[in-house]
Amino acid sequence: MPADLNGWMNNNKKDNNNKFEPPKFEPPKFIKGNSGTAIVIIAVLIILGIMFKPWTIVNEGEVGILSTTGKFDKTPLLPGLHFYIPVIQKVIIVDTKVHMISYKRNQEIGTMPDRYGTIKVYPAINVLDARGLPITVELSVSYRLNPKEAAYVIKTYGLNWEDKIVNPIVRDVIRNVIGKYPAEDIPVKRNEIATKIENQIRDALLKIEKQPVMFESFQLRDIILPPRIKAQIERVQIAKQEAERAKYEVLKAEQEAQKKAAIAQGIAEAKKIEAQGKADAMLIESQAQAKANKIISESLTTNLLKLKALEVQEKFNEALKVNKDAKIFLTPGGAVPNIWMNIDDKRKAVSGSN
Repeated sequence: MPADLNGWMNNNKKDNNNKFEPPKFEPPKFIKGNSGTAIVIIAVLIILGIMFKPWTIVNEGEVGILSTTGKFDKTPLLPGLHFYIPVIQKVIIVDTKVHMISYKRNQEIGTMPDRYGTIKVYPAINVLDARGLPITVELSVSYRLNPKEAAYVIKTYGLNWEDKIVNPIVRDVIRNVIGKYPAEDIPVKRNEIATKIENQIRDALLKIEKQPVMFESFQLRDIILPPRIKAQIERVQIAKQEAERAKYEVLKAEQEAQKKAAIAQGIAEAKKIEAQGKADAMLIESQAQAKANKIISESLTTNLLKLKALEVQEKFNEALKVNKDAKIFLTPGGAVPNIWMNIDDKRKAVSGSN
């Protein structure tokens, strides 16, 4: 067959007087002698390929388990395109994203598909406390399948492996932990209980052979107590609040009393300091006066006394010159005499000390 169609047509135009003839098609050699049998075989293979689809696509967050005549391959198929032999082989797709079991009251029970996993909703768990009182617990547990052990899990537990592994462990742990506490202590020790439940669920999953399930998280959503216990707890809480209020009032009164006592003590100390200061001042003043008197007494010599006597005598003489009837007398204990003028005289008494 010519490679250039335009060139071939031009040549034919010259040879056939401008008459157009299409190019001749030559079938492949393996079809020439089989009368179309090969075409039928190819068509059948295409149809079978479309019907059985001997390939599969594993998405992210999934693994594939290749089953050959019913026997699982231990190595999981990772995300991507994989081919298999129809009828003899098949691929089971297993979700390895995070799953959640939520235990709720009065909710629709079943499985809700989620973009990033699966959420199963089960009824809330009913347990008995340490004294046999019924308690209802709402919680949720998150987990995911171990991709490396997907074939083992499906072979051992089946596709509903969550109901056979996770759910029984959660229920047993809840009953064992909460069953050790009296109902009235559960609200107070809620965090302690939640920690114990989480640790025991994780430990129980790790103890399973080949660790097929990996624990992610746990949330203790609600604990529903019997109405009688709930009312009792409320009364206890009210009593505690009243006791705390009374304790606060007592403490406040004590603080007020201490404040008043401190103020009174401060005032007393201030008065004491003031009195002590006055006493010290009087003492200092008296000591100074005594010292002054001592100095004065020491300074009174005989000559000084004679001089004073002469001065007094001079005053007597002056007074007698003014009033001859003046009377002179000495005050008791005094050394200086007083001079009284005549009563009829308008002049006042003159002291010899003046």
